[in-house]
Amino acid sequence: MRILALTPKLGETILAARHRPDAAAESVAGRIINDVRRRGDAALFAWTRRLDAIRLTRKNLWVSAGQRRGARRQVPKELGAALEHAARNIRRVAEEQRPRSWSIAVEPGVRVGQRITAIDTIGCYIPGGRFSLVSTLLMTAIPAQVAGVRRIVVACPRPNAALLAAADILGLREIAHAGGAQAIAALAYGTRSIPRVEKILGPGNRFVTAAKRLVSADCAIDLLAGPTELLIVAKDGNASYIAADLLAQAEHDPDAIALLVTTSRKLAAAVQAAVAEQLRNLPDGNPARRSLAENGAILIAAGAAAAVKFANRFAPEHLSIPGGEAELLEKLDAAGSVFIGPWSAQSIGDYASGTNHVLPTSGGARTRGGLSTWDFVRCTSVQQVTASGLRSLGPVVAALADAEGLIAHRRAVEVREQ
Repeated sequence: MRILALTPKLGETILAARHRPDAAAESVAGRIINDVRRRGDAALFAWTRRLDAIRLTRKNLWVSAGQRRGARRQVPKELGAALEHAARNIRRVAEEQRPRSWSIAVEPGVRVGQRITAIDTIGCYIPGGRFSLVSTLLMTAIPAQVAGVRRIVVACPRPNAALLAAADILGLREIAHAGGAQAIAALAYGTRSIPRVEKILGPGNRFVTAAKRLVSADCAIDLLAGPTELLIVAKDGNASYIAADLLAQAEHDPDAIALLVTTSRKLAAAVQAAVAEQLRNLPDGNPARRSLAENGAILIAAGAAAAVKFANRFAPEHLSIPGGEAELLEKLDAAGSVFIGPWSAQSIGDYASGTNHVLPTSGGARTRGGLSTWDFVRCTSVQQVTASGLRSLGPVVAALADAEGLIAHRRAVEVREQ
């Protein structure tokens, strides 16, 4: 990994690199989406055969109940136990996040409230490249179940045994062998075989992300997930632990971004050496080699204030504070998920602590957090006014309506006062 001075110019270069438009991916995704909207299943099957080399028909599109049960019996007991353990923690956190309905009297005769109802149908997109991301199924489906979503449709081009076992554990019955932009289009607009959903959730490659962006005017989406990001802010710490965390996130994708910001040249050199040593123990084809070479860096900040300023502007998907400094945590206020102290490996959050790993990237953490139960519900305001409440608020409405020139608004109250 390179050791670089964190200058204002370098900081701006790093921030700007995450916002390059992907016109090529949107062009391809747009063509696929339009075809699926026009031809439905025929286009879905054709693009799946062309891009994924999978011959789909209406008969083999959906995973059968027997395949799900068989996969659950097939996976090692240790994996089955791990899936159930992780699911328990994710469910517990999702239940704690669950929003509530409420009702209050804001003044005599005027009662207002909030009504929480679940989205009816969602689509969980699960990448199926080198491996099917079983953890993403847990992270998207469990909060939906806690929220009360009635129908959960899963799309994954090559669901493996672990994913099917997890689906069986969660009681998910609709898993389609479909992926890519064509699956996003099918979920967003519906085909003869795949139902139209109200919201699509889950990460994917650049074409899936482009497709989600394009359909978002017609179908709600969760996040536009870019490459995985990790920012570690440390003035000291265990260099081996820090290196291991950098490598863990870097192996997600060749475009992943893994950065250490420190004021210590000694720590920087130690982490650089530890990364080089640990890289030798990874397979030659591991994406971490390329992502660290192209997008990874150890940044030497001029001081703690400069490190904090950069971290808050970067607003990383994952933020690690291995020293566990409380005062540093108070100053770092923009991140998707924060890991405090030397034992809090990001892998724990990716899989098992219960926090959600579907997180904002590319600076999105400046305005929102990760996926939660809130993403699967509607929040509707409700009001009920009595005659006495109308008399109290009537003059207020009249004055404000007159100020805005909305005569009918004033008369809608006056007609009730006669």
